[in-house]
Amino acid sequence: PKLSKIIVNVGVGKQLENQKLKPDYRDAVIGTLTTITGQRPVMVKAKVSVSNFKVREGAPSAFMVTVRRERMWSFLDRLVNLAMPRIKDFRGVKATSFDPGGSYSFGLTEQAVWPEINMANINQTHGMNINLVFERSNPAMSRFMLAELGFPFEKEGDGGRRR
Repeated sequence: PKLSKIIVNVGVGKQLENQKLKPDYRDAVIGTLTTITGQRPVMVKAKVSVSNFKVREGAPSAFMVTVRRERMWSFLDRLVNLAMPRIKDFRGVKATSFDPGGSYSFGLTEQAVWPEINMANINQTHGMNINLVFERSNPAMSRFMLAELGFPFEKEGDGGRRR
């Protein structure tokens, strides 16, 4: 297996007002993603309208960054060694979040776990989804590779909760 890219995504659907994104929230998300990845994010717009969620086609729905090559390895190193240990009551990430192609997806609930983020300058917190995309892999091979890289998977039967 080969780790080809890491995609970091922040959904902004709940922050819409009349199909427009609040400028201060938009700037906070862009600043956070730029700081932790070293790249400027792109805005992803809704592809279809969904009336139940009050989303129109073309309305902003997320900001996304795709990290490759040296920045990808730097990001993964900071994620595993700096950000994840700072999560409160962290027991590891689920080992079941692999897709059939071997890619791994998980979420962080707030950006405060990143050491680069100065929370004194942040007035709104947000989470993010992180996808690690593998080439020519399956879930078992990808899990082995991530474990060898030091990825903290939760212990079998622990469920990530205190008893």
